[in-house]
Amino acid sequence: MWAKVESGSVTEIYTSPKRLTIGDTQYPSNIFQLWEAAELRAIGIYPVVQDNSNLKDIEFYTNTNVTYAVSGGNVIASYGTATAKSMTDVLFTAEDEAAIPSQVEGTVKTRGLKSMLKKNVNNIAGGFLSQYDWYTLRAADGGTAVPSNIATYRAAVRTKANTHCTSIDNASDVDALAALTFDWPTQP
Repeated sequence: MWAKVESGSVTEIYTSPKRLTIGDTQYPSNIFQLWEAAELRAIGIYPVVQDNSNLKDIEFYTNTNVTYAVSGGNVIASYGTATAKSMTDVLFTAEDEAAIPSQVEGTVKTRGLKSMLKKNVNNIAGGFLSQYDWYTLRAADGGTAVPSNIATYRAAVRTKANTHCTSIDNASDVDALAALTFDWPTQP
């Protein structure tokens, strides 16, 4: 990536090589590959160096837009301070209900990280369990009993899902949520 710098300020970003007209001179797109960095700087084209030190996981944080600043012989593309997403659900208020009657006060307006992660854990558990539901249905219909290894596995999946949801509930901040890892029992 490159940036056009005029009077010490970034005026344009080039994400890929392209033909340029600077002043009265036209330049082909291959100057980005063929010219040395000093030659490009001489016409106001600087390489962009990405600074991701403030970039956070978008599942848990809202990052700022990238800002560009000339520093030495480069343009530095950096993020501002990321904002943690809400860990708890945001509910509709009485004012919301008054403005839009279909929005009922106290119902969920926006799911928080904890709700979304627990829903994801339960969906994964449901996916694991559904593969073996037919054993349970067969037994319920008076057929062959569920094999013990399948029953043990299904109980282990439910226990693990509950353990994961408890870990989510016990996370004290967004960084603690982001650090959680979820393992699952081995399928029979």
